[in-house]
Amino acid sequence: MNPVNYLYLAALLFTIGAVGVLIRRNAIVVFMCVELMLNACNLAFVTFSRMHGNLDGQIFAFFTMVVAAAEVVVGLAIIVSVFRARHSASVDDASLMKL
Repeated sequence: MNPVNYLYLAALLFTIGAVGVLIRRNAIVVFMCVELMLNACNLAFVTFSRMHGNLDGQIFAFFTMVVAAAEVVVGLAIIVSVFRARHSASVDDASLMKL
């Protein structure tokens, strides 16, 4: 399979994630779209790594997965605290939590 096809897939996945972040109002859906965008970047990293014959892109993808795992922990904790305070997972309600 041609590596350019993987880059097209990564661009498509990133675009779907970006549209989801911009359009949706539910915090869980926005959070999943951000994860989709990170996975698209990982796919592009690994594809470029494979095209150039080195492991740099795969190492970057590994570190991106580590950062994404930490983001999941922090992001879900924030979403749960907003849900407990407002009984809604809407992004618009999160702005009401300011002091």
